[in-house]
Amino acid sequence: MIDIVASGVLFDMDGTLVDSTSVVEGAWGRFGAAHDLAPSTILAFSHGRQTIDTVAHFLPDLDPAEQRRLADELVADEVENTHGIVEVPGAAAFLQRLVDAGVPVALVTSAPRDLALNRMRAAGVTVPDVVVTSEDIENGKPHPDGYLRGAELLGLAATDCLAFEDAPAGVESAIASGATTVVVGTLEAEVTAGIPRVHGFDGVEVTPEGTAFRIRG
Repeated sequence: MIDIVASGVLFDMDGTLVDSTSVVEGAWGRFGAAHDLAPSTILAFSHGRQTIDTVAHFLPDLDPAEQRRLADELVADEVENTHGIVEVPGAAAFLQRLVDAGVPVALVTSAPRDLALNRMRAAGVTVPDVVVTSEDIENGKPHPDGYLRGAELLGLAATDCLAFEDAPAGVESAIASGATTVVVGTLEAEVTAGIPRVHGFDGVEVTPEGTAFRIRG
């Protein structure tokens, strides 16, 4: 349950607005098989992070140009594959409620822009006017750069925003930016201790409150 007043909302994408589990597991499963790595180990690290950061983590001895080539191949494969992608329950309707109420909204994702737009459209979730992707920042999650940039583009301080996240790296990023952070889904980790949580967006409402908005559900 949440009951929070904020001036803007910042959303992660995968696992927060969009469920792309089948695509992600397939891509990293093939990568793991090719490099003798357990897919479960890769997925535990990769969720919420940029692809290049995961490749570099598991193949640190490769030349950076080769790391980039492998990451680009993974992303290209995922861009074309939208089979099975669906919205997180209630995400599309909740995002529309925010827009209709005049709430400034940004998408802050570790995915490249083409991948993010394809997944949002495949899931039937409207793409906000403000989108921050891996191309737009120097340091990916768990660094706070993406959320700071998203808030800046909304004309707000991150401390005045509410961030929805589902992965450890993303939660760390949102908290580090100063945004009030809400966990989406079932993630249980040290970083989520004491943080409010929703299991989907059905029933999460938004109402104006002075110059800000109350988000409750």
